[in-house]
Amino acid sequence: MIENQNFRPAVAIGPLGEPLTLDSLPPADTRRWVVRRKAEVVAAVNGGLLTVDEACEHYNLTLEEFAAWQRAVDRSGMPGLRITRLQYYREL
Repeated sequence: MIENQNFRPAVAIGPLGEPLTLDSLPPADTRRWVVRRKAEVVAAVNGGLLTVDEACEHYNLTLEEFAAWQRAVDRSGMPGLRITRLQYYREL
């Protein structure tokens, strides 16, 4: 069992293999969500930099929206996050 439940890493691995920190995440007022930014937020949550609740609150996302991003990354990687290809990847 993990004794320190409040441990957070200072760095996580980003979607392209680069180091990802809280300072390198997209700004909170981001309005244009390109594939890379979505993938960075998902990687931050998966890497322990943010919790799902913190990410949703910080970026004003719904839980369903974040979960859709996470499912898209799990199923198809970064290309799954492309809006123009969403229906194609849903069919797979």
